[in-house]
Amino acid sequence: MSQRYHVFSLPLDLLDTLTPRNLVTNQTTRRDPSPPAVATKEQTSTSARSCNVCLGTAFADIDEQRSHFRSDWHRYNVKIRLKGGDPVSESVFAQLVEGLEDSLSGSASEDESAEESDAVDTLVTRIKRSALSDISEEGAPKVPASAVIWFHSPPATQIGIYRMLFPLETPTAAYLSELKEMQTPIEGGRKWAMFMVAGGHFAGAIVRVSRAAEEEVPVPVNARKKPPKPKPETIVMKHKTFHRYTTRRKQGGSQSINDNSKGAAISAGAMLRRYGEQALRDDIRGLLQDWAEDIRECERIWIRASVSNRRIFLDYEGCVINKGDDRLRTFPFPTRRPVSLSVLRVLTQSELSRCLLELTQVKISHYTEEDLRVQDEAFLASLPKPKPQPTSVSTTDIAKPKPQRLTKEEEIYREKWSRLLGMITKGRLEPLKSFWEREAESIGGVNVAIPEWIGDRRVSLLQVAAQSGHEEIVRWLLYDLRADPTIPVSAGWTKAEDAGGESDTSDVPSSRRTAYDLARSRAVRDVLRRCAADHPDWWDWFGAARVPSGLSKEKEEERDDKRKQRRKGLKERMREREANEMSRSTAAEEASGAMTPEPSKTQMESHSGPQRLGGSSGATDGVVGLTAEMKAKVERERRARAAEARLALLRR
Repeated sequence: MSQRYHVFSLPLDLLDTLTPRNLVTNQTTRRDPSPPAVATKEQTSTSARSCNVCLGTAFADIDEQRSHFRSDWHRYNVKIRLKGGDPVSESVFAQLVEGLEDSLSGSASEDESAEESDAVDTLVTRIKRSALSDISEEGAPKVPASAVIWFHSPPATQIGIYRMLFPLETPTAAYLSELKEMQTPIEGGRKWAMFMVAGGHFAGAIVRVSRAAEEEVPVPVNARKKPPKPKPETIVMKHKTFHRYTTRRKQGGSQSINDNSKGAAISAGAMLRRYGEQALRDDIRGLLQDWAEDIRECERIWIRASVSNRRIFLDYEGCVINKGDDRLRTFPFPTRRPVSLSVLRVLTQSELSRCLLELTQVKISHYTEEDLRVQDEAFLASLPKPKPQPTSVSTTDIAKPKPQRLTKEEEIYREKWSRLLGMITKGRLEPLKSFWEREAESIGGVNVAIPEWIGDRRVSLLQVAAQSGHEEIVRWLLYDLRADPTIPVSAGWTKAEDAGGESDTSDVPSSRRTAYDLARSRAVRDVLRRCAADHPDWWDWFGAARVPSGLSKEKEEERDDKRKQRRKGLKERMREREANEMSRSTAAEEASGAMTPEPSKTQMESHSGPQRLGGSSGATDGVVGLTAEMKAKVERERRARAAEARLALLRR
């Protein structure tokens, strides 16, 4: 069985041999972002008047220590350590500053302190850029951060500690020094606060995870006697567990979440669950208030809760734990729901005790350096390859043209055109006449071309009216305003756009089509033909305007006469056809009556005998097509006749 170590009481011989487990990043040859650190055991000092950041530099008195903390050398080491680099010695820092004298001499600084401050910032910026350039040049895959920090002790021992135990934003190079500082006992011992809440179950505890400084390890006076048993590292100082009914069984989710998503449910169970949530919140906040002094002394505060349950601990008036507290942590491994157990079982079987043991117990593995190297190579091979950097595309080539801002006059002009085309398309003649009297000059005349910004392929107002099928507007444009019918349509006009009621001359090329070709009704085309007959000298009607012929009053009367005669002939032919059909039907009836023999006496007797009610099948044919009311009336008459026939037979 492998030996177990507590994270706050590691053996000193093991600490002295530990090195950061960073073989994965050492596989690639990278330049250090900062100059090599000149750290030796002689430079490291553990006295009170020393600087752990600047390689353990010791000071004679407090004034010298304060002046060091204000120096640029210390400020540079602090900044570079936060960036993940290594601190440098004072001589190396002086060489770095000398290399920047040329760049800083040209800057107009107000005083010497400002210039030195610029030197520190410039050095840090240069080191950051060089590190980024090295990474981009190498194209090494990005190694995901692990929840466990590993340390290696030759020849074949590795220990792992959860990253959450260290202070936030701790640089990689400082994990080993932080681990050594964690071994130093403090007064009263290190304390943690641990809280878990889920499904209405709550568990909380205040735990001391390391021995206090005053609790020295007893040394036996007599070697023959057994040393007394040392006190345990972990001691539960306070604990509390309780449960409230807040979640419906086998459904999941609290009642408040269900109310927010589906609306407030009205049932006894829902009311009980709402009360349970309120009671749970009040109980937890009351417990935090009772443990307020102990929580303030805790080094870490661990909370396992959902987003909604996390508000129980934070963000309320008079809260004990602030939202931005640096001590707040979440458990870096999967956890189960806390279950309320008795006091005797809380240390061994509860979920809270399991998490405490997982956090404080050091993970141990035994691999040789060769095994570790093989693992690193396999891990690097399993990482996804870095995506290639996208090539920068000049935005000037693909930039969209910005919409042109219109002046007030242009906006008014466009509004006039929109109103004009709308009235022509809808056939509103009277408003069009009054509008034209006011705005004819500003529009530019009846034959002005429709602007391109409208997006209409029709060129003139006459073409719009002809295609819309409003003969009154076409007549007004031709006779009163003398619109030009010879203007051809746009060359981009397609035959599909003119589908539906197009004229019989639509087979002409699109570049030669005129208003007459766009007319969708005979009435509109007749207006154009009448105008051509009344005023043949106005335009080239039969050439450029593509009007086939003029339509004078004589021609129109002749066409109407022909139409009337055609209708009259059709009516006469219909009458003759009906008379012929009637004569044929009467002749057929007479012929059938002559050929039918007289009924015999036996047939007469059979017909005079009792018959079936309702008549024969021929009687049923007589009611086909009648309404239900008429059928009932016919049926009543048939029954009455049958009754009269039966009475006549009885009288005989």
